[in-house]
Amino acid sequence: MKKRKGCGRRRRRGRRSSSPFRICKVRHLGRILSFFFLSGSFCQPVGYSLSVSMADLDSNPFADPNDVNPFQDPSVTQAGRNVQPSLAEYTPFAHPTHTGENVPPTQTPPAYQPAVMQPTVEPPAYTQQGYGTEASAAQSELLRRQEELERKAAELDRREREMQGIAAGTAGSKNWPPLPSWFPLGPCFYQDITIEIPVQFQKVVKMLYYLWIVHAATLCLNVLGCLAWFCVDSTRGVDFGLSILWFIIFTPCSYLCWFRPAYKAFKSDSSFNFFAFFFIFFSQFVIHVMQSIGIPNWGNCGWIASLAALNRNIVVGILLMFLAACFTASAVLAAILIKKVHSLYRTTSASFEKAQQEFASGVMSNRTVQTATVNAASGMSQSAFKPN
Repeated sequence: MKKRKGCGRRRRRGRRSSSPFRICKVRHLGRILSFFFLSGSFCQPVGYSLSVSMADLDSNPFADPNDVNPFQDPSVTQAGRNVQPSLAEYTPFAHPTHTGENVPPTQTPPAYQPAVMQPTVEPPAYTQQGYGTEASAAQSELLRRQEELERKAAELDRREREMQGIAAGTAGSKNWPPLPSWFPLGPCFYQDITIEIPVQFQKVVKMLYYLWIVHAATLCLNVLGCLAWFCVDSTRGVDFGLSILWFIIFTPCSYLCWFRPAYKAFKSDSSFNFFAFFFIFFSQFVIHVMQSIGIPNWGNCGWIASLAALNRNIVVGILLMFLAACFTASAVLAAILIKKVHSLYRTTSASFEKAQQEFASGVMSNRTVQTATVNAASGMSQSAFKPN
């Protein structure tokens, strides 16, 4: 009986010791089954589901999902693979031996490149031809500028000497009309508008001078027009002869009678020369109007003469119409200039009383007049005291 009790105790002890292990197995089996059903892996093969479930069981459920292992970075792993073994770890038998083929060793690029100085750019090669062309062009330009400066310096020096001569009371050398040196006659007047005429009057004096040139050129063309008219109409010989006479008389007389008085009036503010200019230039304006009309047998190719020439020859008629237009333009310019000169005259100190005084002083100071007066007075005195 005692033995039976001992045996029963042993069995009970064995059963007690085996019951927790069974309970753990059941628990693990329940967890696996619940994981299969929850993950839906019951439709997959058994081996795959078991491997996935075991991997999930091995992972740490309390780990941070955003925690990243720094040693798993691709750059770190790549650098670790490329690390060269040190001399102590090097084994020549680890690599297979090469046969007789010469395989060039792989060269790894250095970690850094040394600084290399780039050579400076060399200047272009010397070319004698290009340099010579540029040098000659520059030299010619310098010579041209030097000649221009010397010309201007000479002109300024000449004007300075002339101004000094005018200030001293001695006029410059005669330079008008500008005749060639071989001509038998020489210049008769000294004329320089930029020196002798004040700046505010130079423009008007130049316009008067240009008008005189236009008038002289029109008279010269008038001679040619009358000659052409005489060639197509033999009855126009009188006009041709008078045109030559008008050219010979009016060209110098217009310069002496109205341009020179205007030049002297603006030069020295002479009232007498202003009045002489107004009187003679108004007469010149009337002559321009008559020449533009073109009265037959007066020696002028005006509008009437041009219309008469059209009946004879069209070319000659057109030439005479051009001359009539020139005479008309001269008349218009003369009217404009006489008005401008009169407006400038009003700004000066000229007057009729001063003109009379200048005329009297000029007549009395003239040596010719003085000589004639003295001779007349002496003759009268001798005849008075001479006994009968």
